[in-house]
Amino acid sequence: MKSTGIVRKLDELGRITLPIEIRRNFDIKEKDALEIYVDNEQIILKKYQPADIFTGNMDDLIDYYGKKVSKQSIVEMAKIAGLNVD
Repeated sequence: MKSTGIVRKLDELGRITLPIEIRRNFDIKEKDALEIYVDNEQIILKKYQPADIFTGNMDDLIDYYGKKVSKQSIVEMAKIAGLNVD
């Protein structure tokens, strides 16, 4: 892990501000969603990117009742269901 040397304090509501340099490097814009992960004693922020709920694939996504599903997963499920798809 690479240290940036940047230290920020939490405000009274538990918020921090990400420095503009980091936001630019990771193409994080106002209103972008970030995922929060915990690994032992580390808090990790990652720019959220929707992915297939079954495989994690991020290509050819379709929104189905608020969930992301890839076309590949849909074809595989159709085959499992006995439908003839090519």
